[in-house]
Amino acid sequence: MPEPVTPPGPESVNAEAWQAYAVHHLRRGTVLAEAERIDWGFPGAGPDEAFLGELTGRRVLDLGCGTARHAARLVRRYGAEVDAVDSAPGQIERARARYGSLPGLRLVHADAVAHLRDSGPYDVIYAVNAVPYVDPRRLLPALATALKPGGTLCFSVLHTNSSGDGPSADLTPRPEVLRFAGGGGTTVRMWVPGTGVWEELLTGHGLRVERVETVAAPDPAVDRASYRVFRARRPLRISARPRTALPPAAHAALGVGAILYGPRGLLLGRHRRGTWELPGGTVEPGESLEETVVRELREETGLRADPSDVRLLGTSLDRVGDVVRMTVGAVVGRWTGDAADQPGESVGDWRWYPLDRLPPSLFECSAQSLTAWRPDLPIDHAPARFTPYAAPVTAPASAG
Repeated sequence: MPEPVTPPGPESVNAEAWQAYAVHHLRRGTVLAEAERIDWGFPGAGPDEAFLGELTGRRVLDLGCGTARHAARLVRRYGAEVDAVDSAPGQIERARARYGSLPGLRLVHADAVAHLRDSGPYDVIYAVNAVPYVDPRRLLPALATALKPGGTLCFSVLHTNSSGDGPSADLTPRPEVLRFAGGGGTTVRMWVPGTGVWEELLTGHGLRVERVETVAAPDPAVDRASYRVFRARRPLRISARPRTALPPAAHAALGVGAILYGPRGLLLGRHRRGTWELPGGTVEPGESLEETVVRELREETGLRADPSDVRLLGTSLDRVGDVVRMTVGAVVGRWTGDAADQPGESVGDWRWYPLDRLPPSLFECSAQSLTAWRPDLPIDHAPARFTPYAAPVTAPASAG
């Protein structure tokens, strides 16, 4: 089980606010009725459970579960195996008091991102009004990675508050009031961008938006709050950012992709346009391929390696429009240092991924190099003609 962590900045404020909310209801002895459906913002409003897709026997995550009423319903009605996660220990205490013995339901106190990184993959992930309390730039990459290929993500977000204030113009969290039953409340910090921004964020992390539903208060004259409910899917195929069809510079027709695999997993970074990729780049005049791998690794990640520890796999030959593209995959056997973002580079957010949980939106060239290295990896990409320099391995040795 992931250890609870202290979330950054506004998220820490939100975690404390929800704990105060939970303590308030524990003292009041609040007991809610069993859920008859998923309520996406107001009782009886919004899409029904069919919105989540197939649930019978599936592995499901309820993120920000609160008292776990919805999770318990999915376990009982559909036989789903549900992990119900909340960052507030008081909310999990409330859930355990009521559903702690329910087979098929696992109640977890954890930071959302920490849990997603350690506990996927899931067939279905849903969150009822919990997503806006976590920085989407931190949450969405973890959500996309924790979904199985073909898996479904459904969540609701605040669109206008009860005063009628609409979405924010940027991704800066804004103050909102979390009200307590019987009076009182506390201030939280919420990310409330518009629908188009949410769609761009989801698409940028390799998810395909399928539906967006509007849920409004039953009496707008009294309460002007409204929500948007999103359904997105992780595609079965790996998508990639567009590759340019412009002819390369004469000295830059050949590129390399560096594969670093060790005890923590495979090293991948996120391009500023959203795709995940290996360290690499184009060959400079006078360089050997091994020297290019070492230079690009240092420039992009800060890691150090020696050309003698680079093993070239072979050349992938494909085309973008009428332009021929060549990429040489290479395995780096040893390196030193810690991967970190480097100034001026277009790829950063370096992370180590288990081979069975590679992120969606792998850059096409990286996907081609990885399947040249490990043909058994479940990675889909556009076909390329690969000429090996040596036979591929099936069980690479760990390095670090």
